[in-house]
Amino acid sequence: MNKTATVALISTIVPVIVSAVSPASARDARLMFPVEAALNTAAAQEKLDKGVKLYFGNQKHPNSVAVLGEWTTNKKTNAFNKSDQEACEWVFLSAVLELQERARKQGGNAVINIKSNYKNTETNSNTEYMCGAGNIMAGVALKGTVVKLGAK
Repeated sequence: MNKTATVALISTIVPVIVSAVSPASARDARLMFPVEAALNTAAAQEKLDKGVKLYFGNQKHPNSVAVLGEWTTNKKTNAFNKSDQEACEWVFLSAVLELQERARKQGGNAVINIKSNYKNTETNSNTEYMCGAGNIMAGVALKGTVVKLGAK
């Protein structure tokens, strides 16, 4: 193949490749998934700290005897070759574990008023969380208040 034919072939192929890749890498679907399903996965059952209770949205909880601060998480995970729900449940677990770790460090035994805070947009739900799903990455950001709960 001569030099002119090679340049013509490259100038034809490169735009096709770029146009195919650009929309795929820009995917940022904002999806809602059930909290209960994510908390009931095998990984969650194995890793969650039963001593640090989690209350999403406006769920009722025992009275707080101490409010120890509001904390945020912003977690990402590799979504390659995973369904959106699988990637989102995994990264949601990571975000929840970070909130539980913060509660332990602060001397709390619960995180209340947990809400999604994806790209600084709050979504308050008792039953669902928001996940940003792309072709390569998935992300979950949560915000919650660490407290010490009194007796029921």
